[in-house]
Amino acid sequence: MLRFIVERLLASILTLIVITIVAFAIIQVPPGDFADAYEQELIALGGSTQAEAEKAANRLRDKYGLLDPLPTQYIRWISAIVLHGDFGWSFSQRVDVSDLLAQRLPRTMLIALSAHAISSLVGIAIGIYVANRQYSLSDNLAATFAFLATSVPRFSLALIVVYFLAFTLGWEHVSSLHSPEFRHAPWSIEKALDLVKHIGPVVLIAGLGGVARNMRVMRGNLLDVLNQQYVTTARSKGLRESSVINRHAVPNAMHPIIAYQGTVLPYMLQGELEAAIIFGIPTIAPLFVEALVKQDVFLSGSIMLLYGIMLVLGNFIADLALGILDPRISHS
Repeated sequence: MLRFIVERLLASILTLIVITIVAFAIIQVPPGDFADAYEQELIALGGSTQAEAEKAANRLRDKYGLLDPLPTQYIRWISAIVLHGDFGWSFSQRVDVSDLLAQRLPRTMLIALSAHAISSLVGIAIGIYVANRQYSLSDNLAATFAFLATSVPRFSLALIVVYFLAFTLGWEHVSSLHSPEFRHAPWSIEKALDLVKHIGPVVLIAGLGGVARNMRVMRGNLLDVLNQQYVTTARSKGLRESSVINRHAVPNAMHPIIAYQGTVLPYMLQGELEAAIIFGIPTIAPLFVEALVKQDVFLSGSIMLLYGIMLVLGNFIADLALGILDPRISHS
């Protein structure tokens, strides 16, 4: 088991290094840089001439080494992160990237992890329920729900939900984390409930596709397992059906679900990105899109790095969970 853990850890580190290189290369692909946008902004505002704007843009490039070769920029950026925890300076927000991430990452993780919990618990429970009622009305309804949940784009669903909340239910302050009376108030039960009220729709939208996928995967795998010989043997011994399913069939049908957990967090973050932009929730998602548009290399690169870390960490944890659930995997 120790060798299995070490091998997976080394593979995760190597994967993470490749992700950082690819992420930094991708954000450098568009022509120009933030200094070009900064130059145009100075001219558009009417306060600078072309020569003054070019001079200011060149000072910005010199200060942050934007004209250095890409390998030099990458090594400087990744070294600052590893050695000092310094993610660089956000050109568009004019603050340290670390401060922005510290402010918005907890909100993003709260929404993503809540969506993950809902999608896993609800999806697995529905999958187990309908697998024992194959082709029944509940099974057909669940299949219809799964089709709709995976087909409807989440940004479209978010627009529909925003319209419904604002114009049908008359909700005010939909695009915020708190109502005005709670924004600067100390934490209390009332403020926590107000937070749940505001992020609840985003959580449901982000987790809806995960519910459908977990349900379909659990149903399909459980049906396969229920046809195995050891399940028939357990039934022939007179065990109760609930014991056969919960103790013998479900654990073996969980393998694909656990393996999926390695990629589920970035999937939830993608759903959170679409819903949070529509709802205007101040998480990492709107910040990431703005950073990409404005070619804010340090901010966009750091967010892509965080997404990569979550993906690699999720896969590592999923591998360990599979190794514990089925020792044959850790010895293979």
